[in-house]
Amino acid sequence: MASLKNIKLKILSYKKTGTVTHAMEAVSAVKMRKGQERALSARAYAASALSMLERLAGTADIGRHPLMRERKGKTCFIVVTSDKGLAGALNSGVIRRVEKEIAEHGLSKDEIIIVAIGRRGGDYFANRGFDVHEKHENVADGVSEDEIRMVTDKLITLHTGEVGTCVIAYQNFISTFEQQPTVRQIVPITTSGMQEIVRGIRPARGKYAPQHDETSPHRIPAYTIEPDSNEVLMVLLPKLLNIAIFHALLESKASEHSARMVAMKSATDKAKEMAGDLTRTFNKVRQAAITREVSEITSGIEAMK
Repeated sequence: MASLKNIKLKILSYKKTGTVTHAMEAVSAVKMRKGQERALSARAYAASALSMLERLAGTADIGRHPLMRERKGKTCFIVVTSDKGLAGALNSGVIRRVEKEIAEHGLSKDEIIIVAIGRRGGDYFANRGFDVHEKHENVADGVSEDEIRMVTDKLITLHTGEVGTCVIAYQNFISTFEQQPTVRQIVPITTSGMQEIVRGIRPARGKYAPQHDETSPHRIPAYTIEPDSNEVLMVLLPKLLNIAIFHALLESKASEHSARMVAMKSATDKAKEMAGDLTRTFNKVRQAAITREVSEITSGIEAMK
């Protein structure tokens, strides 16, 4: 049986670990709330962008734009994970979802291009022989839409070359204790795909759940684009694509902090449980030592009589 000193050191170790994990839980809770509110505050902007796409969908010119046209080629996966761990199954869920998507479509490694946002996903696919074109960090919580434009520009370049379809894989925030690995097609751009991204910004339940379906399709007349349709579409459609990627990052960040908060809470509870169990063991060992010493003293007294 372990000595009293060793047990006491283990108790102190678990208590210190619990203090650290509790602090990380509190930090993640604050960041999760900020991330969720940031996604919600940008929802009106995304809905307006969707409205523009719906208005343009009826024009003859939009169907000829490269970002709206289906073409054969490789499949590009934008994999959004975190740079840091300690977030439960957050990253492994996205990776498994991508692998499932690859298996369902029967794609080989030669038919796939990976653009990784977050070190975990990039390292995973690079170590398994996939073509990882780019790796971007996913550390900052206050990333702006302009900072995502480099990913959008890279995607547009790939689509005009060897890539025919692009999908984005990320954790969709549903509630504090529930995140869903999601894969959505973003190229070619479709109205239904944009609707799914906008609709997924709000959780299904809770304070921020939508009261009604604000993104339901409705009849919108076609518009004539002036002064030049190509010039307008070359600006508007990349902007819509950028919004889709940006909102996926917002969802992923809210999911990351939520998953880390839950993981740290579980770690804190487990540390308290282990410290409690060791405290009971410590008391039993100490009581046994006291009883043994009393027995030795009593036996010595009896021997002296």
